[in-house]
Formats: sequence, structure tokens, C-alpha cells
Amino acid sequence: MLTTKRKPASIGEILLEEFMEPLGLTQGALAEAMGVQRKHVNELCNGHRSVTAPTALILARVFGNSPDFWLNVQRRSDLWDAMHSPRERERINRARPLQTAA
Repeated sequence: MLTTKRKPASIGEILLEEFMEPLGLTQGALAEAMGVQRKHVNELCNGHRSVTAPTALILARVFGNSPDFWLNVQRRSDLWDAMHSPRERERINRARPLQTAA
């Protein structure tokens, strides 16, 4: 479980700061390499789109890393958001553990 109070880096932050900027990639160049519309990359960079399994596979192919890397970044962000959303916390707290068989 994520216990940190600091929000983990988002997909957009990782994509921009760790990959695009060091490689001198524009959103248009990355979109072309990925075979997607520039809007897709823009939405990833700006936090308006989540990484799906197909997108993780594409990013892994483009950057030479693993799809698990991209899915884990997304997963950490999603879990943090759920744990720090009052609405989601209320739903989580309503859940009760099942009794285990002795």
C-alpha cells in the first residue's frame, strides 16, 4: 500500500522529464514514432489520458523498456489518487473484510 503523502510522478511528468526532454522529442515526433495522433500524446503529457495496456506496449517499443514500467507508473498514480480522494476513501472504508474460516 502507498503510505507516502507525496503524490507519485504522473505519466506525463515521467514521459516529459525522463524521456522526451533528454531525447529532444516533441509531442509531434513522439506521436509519429508511436503511430498515434498528436492529441493522444498531448493528453498523456497533460494528465488527461491514462496509460492502457496497448499504450504501454507501444511506449515500451518506442523507448526500449518494458510495458510493466509504464503500467506501474499508472498504477501508482491511480492508487494514490484513490487513497487521497474523499469520495473514494468513503467507499473504501465502507468495505468490510470477510471472516476467514478457522
